[in-house]
This record gives sequence, structure tokens and C-alpha cells, in this order.
Amino acid sequence: MVGAIILGIIAGYIGRLLMPGRDKMGFIATTLLGLAGAVVGFLIFTELLGVGDNQMFDLGGLIGAVIGVMLVLVLYRAVLNNKEHPLAR
Repeated sequence: MVGAIILGIIAGYIGRLLMPGRDKMGFIATTLLGLAGAVVGFLIFTELLGVGDNQMFDLGGLIGAVIGVMLVLVLYRAVLNNKEHPLAR
């Protein structure tokens, strides 16, 4: 459990650092983003592509977690952008 939280913190900050633009997120939101990204990265690489091992939260999966964070962040920004700028009817 502690390893998952540490991976979430590291992946969340690296993913946000690599994505251009600003996000209004604090420490807890970044950690949750990192944990969600780790799960997404795990599912993509292990289940769909068959790459890696079955350890969901390990430091070897950091690259997959960072890629997962970036995908989750893209979706987060798309949803946030749609809420701020709804289509005119």
C-alpha cells in the first residue's frame, strides 16, 4: 500500500511535469491522479499489450504509470474544458 502511494506521488508529478499547461491540483489530487494513472498504465501495458509483470504498483512500472497519468490528465482536461465551454444552442 505504501509503495502504491509513493508510485502515485512520483508518477503524478512526473506526468504533470511532462504535460504542457497548468492544472489547479494540490498534493492529494496529484497523488490520486498518479494512482489512477498507474492503474490505467498497468491495464494498457500488462493486459492489452502483454508487457511487464503482474505487480500493479512497483517502481518498474513507473513508465507505464506516467503514461497512464498523461492519458488520465488528457481526459480530465477534456471533461473540464467541456464544462467551462458548453456548446451554444
